[in-house]
Amino acid sequence: MIERLRGLWRSVGFRLAFYYGFLVAITMLAALAIVYLQTVGVLHQRMARQVGLTAQQLMESVNESGTAAAATAITRALTDGRDSDSEIYLLTDREGRAIAGNLDRLPDGAEHAGPTQRRVERHGRSVNAYLVTRSLPDGGVLVVGQDLRDQELIESLVASASAAAGIVAVLLLIGGTFVFRQELERSVSAVRLTAKRIATAGELRERVPESGEDDEFALLNREINTMLDRIESLMDGVRHVSNTIAHNLRTPLTRILVRLRSAEQADADPPQRREAIAAAIREIEELTLVFEKLLQIAEAEAGARRRSFTPAALDVIADDVVELYEAVAEAQGAELRREPADDAQLPGDRDLLAGALANLLDNALKYAGPGAVIRVGTQEMPQGVRLTVQDNGPGVPDAELARLGTRFHRLQRDDTPGHGLGLASVQAVAALHGGRLHFENAAPGLRAVIELPRPNR
Repeated sequence: MIERLRGLWRSVGFRLAFYYGFLVAITMLAALAIVYLQTVGVLHQRMARQVGLTAQQLMESVNESGTAAAATAITRALTDGRDSDSEIYLLTDREGRAIAGNLDRLPDGAEHAGPTQRRVERHGRSVNAYLVTRSLPDGGVLVVGQDLRDQELIESLVASASAAAGIVAVLLLIGGTFVFRQELERSVSAVRLTAKRIATAGELRERVPESGEDDEFALLNREINTMLDRIESLMDGVRHVSNTIAHNLRTPLTRILVRLRSAEQADADPPQRREAIAAAIREIEELTLVFEKLLQIAEAEAGARRRSFTPAALDVIADDVVELYEAVAEAQGAELRREPADDAQLPGDRDLLAGALANLLDNALKYAGPGAVIRVGTQEMPQGVRLTVQDNGPGVPDAELARLGTRFHRLQRDDTPGHGLGLASVQAVAALHGGRLHFENAAPGLRAVIELPRPNR
């Protein structure tokens, strides 16, 4: 039993619910105590004021009309039928003999006491009463009081109600603690079980069930699922890159090995040996370039460059890239145009953005063909900025648009130089800036669009 209680206490949900319920219960009990004390206090003050006022009126009657008038007033008060069962009176002469009233005898020490609460004898019964005693000019004593049975009954009812409310509060505390814990456990268990299945089975396709509501746990579940989608996408990318690297590196490494072994042979001609070594060096340089591209993509996806963001004028970057490629375009018979050319400024890494735009422009010049018209644009949008590179070349089949930007994916695997990593690096740079890269059919040609959102202020 103790171990089970310890297990419950180790639950965060149970502790939170207990603390919250304990505070609520303390608050309720404090409120009930205040109500009880206030109620009893008001009743006591009302009774003391009424008894004191009655004693004052009787003393005025004695002073004005004598003891007989006070005795008549007491007799009338005890026979008028109003609170007669709770009113207490006693008027005595100087020898202590009763003149009027309903007390059997004068309480001990009453002639020297002021307002007090004590036991008295009335009609042969001992009752608890509140008394006010006054000494008369002729040596007699006037006692005015009230039976406390009704007040004690009211106090008992208030106390019983407070105790019942306290018990209910404690029961609500206990029940609410378990209900709160169960509700929290139900909301968290879906996340915990999904994480456990992913950890034990390695199944990244698992997702946290969504309730469709908009509470905090539903929002958390959606964010976790979004994170899992991203992790699955990254892992698929890693598997694809690993498989592609293993496939793409096998052939050049084999060629390098064959050439170096042929150069290693003793009977190899010096020119043949130099050619084999030079070819191996070129192959190694190509592989080095591939790995540099992959490292750049990994660095961008990891967000390592985000901390160096500064305000970047995208229109100026586009102008510089177009100016850099004008000679290349002229040599190919292509025409470069800067349109649209809106002024645009966003926080970012100027070098990465320039490299991404240069990659898109280089691809357009490479695949659009001679005589192509290529438009490099910067366009202000309500949500951010669009960078576009559009050509009027042969374009890309619609079925292939979604695959553009995948690492090592190439539409043309002929003698066109490249490794299929340029668009992947552009996509990584766009993601680093919180944006995205997508492609549209320009009819004719292809339009590459980088959408960069404006940062929240």
